[in-house]
Amino acid sequence: MKVVVLTGPESTGKSWLAAGLEQRFGGVRVDEYVRRFIEDNPRDTCLADIPDIARGQLQWEDQARAKQPPLLILDTHLLSNILWSQTLFGACPDWLETELLARHYDLHLLLSPQQVDWAEDGQRCQPDLADRMAFFEATGAWLIEHQQPLQVIEGNWAERHAQAFAAVELLLSN
Repeated sequence: MKVVVLTGPESTGKSWLAAGLEQRFGGVRVDEYVRRFIEDNPRDTCLADIPDIARGQLQWEDQARAKQPPLLILDTHLLSNILWSQTLFGACPDWLETELLARHYDLHLLLSPQQVDWAEDGQRCQPDLADRMAFFEATGAWLIEHQQPLQVIEGNWAERHAQAFAAVELLLSN
């Protein structure tokens, strides 16, 4: 089983690419649990919610891993929970990083916020490019520090599509 994670700031095409990769290559896609959590809990999210959000994401990921698909496509993983918790609340439960590092990921597609417009969807909160760039840089720094395989995806929508599909094609050919 090959595991691909789409990661990076909001409004960069993660969900769109995850769906496209699933359609093209098959496998199993795991969506972003926090979106469901926010829909089910229509109030401001707080630090006390982070463990429930992280456990929900892990449960969805573990259920998909148990199916042993040839390709597992994660629209996000715990790194986003960690970074959002730190960004919004200045803290994060320590166990999230331990859980994240205990899992194997074959490739992280890190999506840049540059060259694409931010789109409001009722849940997003970083319309300023500088904020999204800081999140992008923090994501990349964590992945590099922890020696996680990564490829930056950038450019317009067509370029992102081509880069992501080529990266997954290469991963599956090895």
